[in-house]
Amino acid sequence: MASNPAAKHLYPVYQYFQYGHLPESLQVTARLVADLADIMMDELPDGPEKAEGFRKLLEAKDCFIRAGLKIQ
Repeated sequence: MASNPAAKHLYPVYQYFQYGHLPESLQVTARLVADLADIMMDELPDGPEKAEGFRKLLEAKDCFIRAGLKIQ
């Protein structure tokens, strides 16, 4: 059972997967994570585990971006 696209408001953390504000060199990495977040939003049923998954994915994205900053 996939999520209702209108259910994005149930996951406030989802907004932080945007990447347009990042330097181009970091956008590739952030876009990959955002694409995965989009797939999970569409494919998984709503619930607390999905919310926790988004929080952990955001934490991973932050780590990847910080790693990318070190090579700039």
